[in-house]
Amino acid sequence: MNTILNLLGTAVLFALVLLPALLGLARERRIDRQLREAERARGDASPETADAAQPVTATRRPYLRSWARI
Repeated sequence: MNTILNLLGTAVLFALVLLPALLGLARERRIDRQLREAERARGDASPETADAAQPVTATRRPYLRSWARI
């Protein structure tokens, strides 16, 4: 009887440790699926203008008052 209770207790602890990881994995897979569907829907739609197909780029300027400069 003690062996069965020990195995049951170990299984419950194992399940409690794995539960957050499994929930996170399920959430990540759901997000990935939604992103794939959105990308597929975005790829099917034709851009309205020529500018819509171009990615937006920004130029970076260095911060002149950096803490590293003395």
